Amino acid sequence: MMASYGPLVDGGDADGVAALWATDGVYDIDELFLAGQERIGAMVRSTAHQGWIRQGCAHVVGPPHITVDGDEAVAVCHSLMVVHEEGRYVVRRATANHWCLRRMDAGPGWEVVTRTNRVLDGRPESPALLARGAHGEPAAG
Repeated sequence: MMASYGPLVDGGDADGVAALWATDGVYDIDELFLAGQERIGAMVRSTAHQGWIRQGCAHVVGPPHITVDGDEAVAVCHSLMVVHEEGRYVVRRATANHWCLRRMDAGPGWEVVTRTNRVLDGRPESPALLARGAHGEPAAG
């Protein structure tokens, strides 16, 4: 499920991206706080995001470390946003990702309850987010 985020968001599939989240799920990004599937889908449909797609971009989610506790899980990983600029590819963002997941009632799948992203630019909260997730702890600690 987590690995499908990149192909869905880069493919412009707003409904597919939104469906990864619980109905009341949250996507907490440095500069954006998106609550609910509707706002998450709107982010993909936005002029800014559609511009990234037209320019050429790749959201690459690294392999996660996942701690499962019954019907809940915490996952942590890195992600890169790679963009095409002037004939070359450039990493625009390297990000710490902390996911709180819940097993869905229908079927064997999982849904995102909260995904917290913090850019890895030297601020202390970003590596702390990775460490908490690697220990199976919530994002806010």
